[in-house]
Amino acid sequence: MTSWRDSATQSAQDDLDGLLNLVLPHAEDLLRRRGEFYPFGATVSMDGTTALIGADPGLGRRPPPDQVLAGLYQGVQGDAASLRAAAFVADVRVGRSDAIRVELEHRDGVAPVVLVPYTPSRSNRPVKLGSMSAVAGEPRVWTSLT
Repeated sequence: MTSWRDSATQSAQDDLDGLLNLVLPHAEDLLRRRGEFYPFGATVSMDGTTALIGADPGLGRRPPPDQVLAGLYQGVQGDAASLRAAAFVADVRVGRSDAIRVELEHRDGVAPVVLVPYTPSRSNRPVKLGSMSAVAGEPRVWTSLT
């Protein structure tokens, strides 16, 4: 079975691993504190600086999550020339399970999607993360480079 790592440069792997290590603990913390989270993202600039990002589609207090994601995609697309990599994170349902979905993308052309199922916290029990899996995704930011 091939992995996205088979076609990724070491630099791209490092950037995407760094983003994953930034966003997963943040998502887990939001789930622990709030029981859910709105989509958010993270980026790696050309100089290697990482940053968490958010989007406000201006649709009121509880905008649809897909509109928040659309705002994140659009914002990163606008900044693509100054970025090496991005992550887009959403709280989703996969089958009967809740999951954290992380769409990763690197300017080198790799775009894996990572799913981490979770069991929500109950009765003072922490959020329990399941096994991570990855599949090939579709580029949203650096589409003309692939």
